[in-house]
Amino acid sequence: MDKLIEYLPILIPIIVLELGLMIAAIVHILRHKTYRIGNRTIWILVCFIQIIGPIAYFVFGRGDE
Repeated sequence: MDKLIEYLPILIPIIVLELGLMIAAIVHILRHKTYRIGNRTIWILVCFIQIIGPIAYFVFGRGDE
């Protein structure tokens, strides 16, 4: 338990960043209908893969506005 408390100052910003990216990616997916690769269902599922999923969506999946 002491180790968890010791790492909290590092973990909290990472968790907030991860959740923020995931929410931003899902909102973008739901508002737009065009994607470079894949479809809406695939990208929503990918966004739940830790921090890598949302970053992958913004780099590879996000279509032209």
